[in-house]
Amino acid sequence: MSMRFLLIGGTKFIGPHVVRQLVDQGHEATVYHRGQTEADLPKSVRHVLSPLAAMPVLSFPNEILAEPFDAVIHMIALGEADASAAMQAFQGRAQRLVVLSSGDVYRAYGRFMGTEPGPPELGLLHEESPLRSVLYPYRKQAPSPADWTYHYEKILVEREVLDDATLQGTVLRLPKVYGPGGNADLATVYSMRNQPQWRWTHGYVENVAAAIVLAATHPAAAGRVYNVGEEHTPTVAERLAGLPPSSVATDEGSPYNFAQDIAYDTQRIRTELGYKEVVSYEEGLRRTLESASQ
Repeated sequence: MSMRFLLIGGTKFIGPHVVRQLVDQGHEATVYHRGQTEADLPKSVRHVLSPLAAMPVLSFPNEILAEPFDAVIHMIALGEADASAAMQAFQGRAQRLVVLSSGDVYRAYGRFMGTEPGPPELGLLHEESPLRSVLYPYRKQAPSPADWTYHYEKILVEREVLDDATLQGTVLRLPKVYGPGGNADLATVYSMRNQPQWRWTHGYVENVAAAIVLAATHPAAAGRVYNVGEEHTPTVAERLAGLPPSSVATDEGSPYNFAQDIAYDTQRIRTELGYKEVVSYEEGLRRTLESASQ
């Protein structure tokens, strides 16, 4: 059955893959953005352009609010303010709000960063793993309060979306994404060659997009949180064993605690929604490195 989707953002990196997959499945897509990024999107896609679509997105034009949508996919929610604005705007106008979150919500990430006390947490991170107690993980790095990193907090995004019974929410905690157009030099692998046993869950961009589309279209995803990423997270050494040499510099000065893995358990989305990768690990790497060499 064809559905009507609104994407907030959606013209960079992951977004175009989400839009194309929705259209390929027979759905209608409207993209709300600033118009500053040229994206290769199907001709059937409707564009609503406004400077108000800059992050954080706090308001929506009547052109959007006058129409009903089956689901809204918020690609660029930063924190409490914009997540709340989206919830208020689309109550009664959409059946579901899907937001992209991150594994940086977990307490283990705070222990990796050194902001959460305690020893490293062993094992995979599942959706019920403890979350950070210290909010705004990148605020100290923000050049000013006007910078988006100052307000970034996915924990608050999740709370806004999941705590409202009038608009169903779905949360997707994304891994480190790579592919043509983003992390294409695989620096997040090569630069960590001096941490051979460390594990960090990654995801090829088309596979991550497929997870987003599946969660947005599947009725069982309403009110649920899903980790997204590869089924098995290799160590850095295991990744490098299948990759060609690279000139990417080794990160010698990181203050992070590499005894703490950032490795997800991704079984929930696979079991509940039937998720499977659409591109193999090997093919995703090939496409990524090929794009970086062009």
